[in-house]
Amino acid sequence: MTKKKLTYKDAGVSIDAGNESVKRIKKHVKSTFTKDVLLDVGKFGGMISLEKAKKMKKPALVCSIDGVGTKMKVASMANKWDSVGKDIVNHSSNDILVQGAFPVAFMDYIASDKIEPEQIEQIVKGISEACREAGIALIAGETAEMPGVYEKGETDLAGAIYGLVDAEDVIDGSKIKEGDVILGLASDGLHTNGYSLARKVFFEVAGLNTEDYVEELACSVGEELLKPHKSYVNIVKKLLDKEIEIRGMAHITGGGLVENIPRILPKGTCAVINKNEIDVLPVFKFIQEKGNVDEQDMWRTFNMGIGLVIVIPVNERAKAVQILEKNKQKFTEIGSIAKGCGVDIK
Repeated sequence: MTKKKLTYKDAGVSIDAGNESVKRIKKHVKSTFTKDVLLDVGKFGGMISLEKAKKMKKPALVCSIDGVGTKMKVASMANKWDSVGKDIVNHSSNDILVQGAFPVAFMDYIASDKIEPEQIEQIVKGISEACREAGIALIAGETAEMPGVYEKGETDLAGAIYGLVDAEDVIDGSKIKEGDVILGLASDGLHTNGYSLARKVFFEVAGLNTEDYVEELACSVGEELLKPHKSYVNIVKKLLDKEIEIRGMAHITGGGLVENIPRILPKGTCAVINKNEIDVLPVFKFIQEKGNVDEQDMWRTFNMGIGLVIVIPVNERAKAVQILEKNKQKFTEIGSIAKGCGVDIK
């Protein structure tokens, strides 16, 4: 009896689907290419020129890697994938931005139990759109089909970002002083954090589906939960171009204001936050009310409406406000720096 010949496809991996995905995403990837990109799509690695670093006295490479987390579950429920592509780029960009670095290159990693070319294209389309908006080149990526590692219907997304900064211009919070002003730039929603709790409240406690319209949110559950993570790259660049002295920045992700602001505070200083100055978004009010979530847990889990914190000297306030207003960036003065330790939300 002749044994059946096994193929890779029999093991659950389709080379053809992988090739089709590459064919679909090529135009999106190339749309992000800047003049600094040195290799075409499909090579074994991405390559980008660092010619611009020659203008810096002490050029430094700033890198970060992250994922979208359980927001991917919401994307799967709604079968909408472009927004999570934007999420991974914007989240990563903000993480290196707070050190004064501007992103130049990005790489993505998409893994699932089964490659679906249309899904891959939508994710990469979103990644590419976010890259173009921030002037980032998508230079390489990986699409992995791993049945047995991922459950049926599961997809994961991660990304690595690379940026440049002159070491003499690094923003690390060390210059923050008592009396400095804290500006909070508005978020567009949950961004990419707190989704395990948010999903429990929306889908288990409230018994809603992604297509259900919620009056308090003025949109469907899916539309609210899949709002892309906001990028602050362009607005911060405008502030720095106008020589605003930024002494510290904090990207408000998991841990909220409570956990993220202390990461930039010098010893002996405290960020005093007036919560009444923060326009808490309806989605956070909904989660707290429907889930009966303690207020302290809310502030330690979500951004609560503030996506980026910027610390500046008092004498820079008027000029910074003018720039933010001119560029229609929603913000509020949420507090100031005082003697003490950590964050005091009043």
